[in-house]
Amino acid sequence: MKPTSPRAARRLAQKGKKSAPLSIGDLADRVAKAKVKGVDTTLEHRAKRILTSYLQTAQTYGLPVKDVITEMASGQTAWRLGSAVRDEILKTPPDAVRNAACAQGCAFCCILSGGEGGVITRFEAEQLHTAAAPLAGAPDGRDWHPQACPALDPETRSCRAYEARPMICRSFLSTDATACERNAAGGEEQGAGLLGSHLDYLVVHALCRQALKGITQVHTYSMAATAAAAAAGKDAESGLTTARHKPSALEIACRDGANAAATRPGSSAKP
Repeated sequence: MKPTSPRAARRLAQKGKKSAPLSIGDLADRVAKAKVKGVDTTLEHRAKRILTSYLQTAQTYGLPVKDVITEMASGQTAWRLGSAVRDEILKTPPDAVRNAACAQGCAFCCILSGGEGGVITRFEAEQLHTAAAPLAGAPDGRDWHPQACPALDPETRSCRAYEARPMICRSFLSTDATACERNAAGGEEQGAGLLGSHLDYLVVHALCRQALKGITQVHTYSMAATAAAAAAGKDAESGLTTARHKPSALEIACRDGANAAATRPGSSAKP
């Protein structure tokens, strides 16, 4: 039976659209319309190109849309794309990378002033919790410094969750180790920051959140709280619930990273 009026026809068309299965093409359309607060259009468009390319590849290889949504929501997509950008940067290392003063046991960047440690995705939080859980009850980084990351070995000051360390840890570098030590004590020395790929990672994840509105939730977590929950012996689900951020945390991280990148090219944030 056909609709009897143009209004009824529109309602029927809308009903058909709502009942149609979501496609990767639909996700790409959502990404194109998404907006990230606090970042300029150049950064937003760059992240959209990166994320759209990922979706096109997923479509080419016939990946199930539910798997693509799961990866976008967990942050695995942002992780993969941020890592790919980081690898490209390191193929032709900038001066900050070639002159990096970072060394095992330095660890002043692992003193997490403010108790936060940075924004991480659920994918990263799960990886970090799994790696740190076997250390529950043992002395941890806080036995060296009260604000240090719990994943640190307090004696060697090396990371005991190194293979599972989040993107923020992989992106941080410094050309002056003494500046890191002074900054850990509350100073504001120059010489340390994050690779620009970290900002791409953050903005991609923010786009994923916007694109998946009404489909599924996209959370972020405190790195320090995640590691602390594992060190306290909490199971992954309760630990991540404790470490979960308010939605505004990702927006703030994107805004702060964009502001830092505007004043210090090649670095997306000040530690």
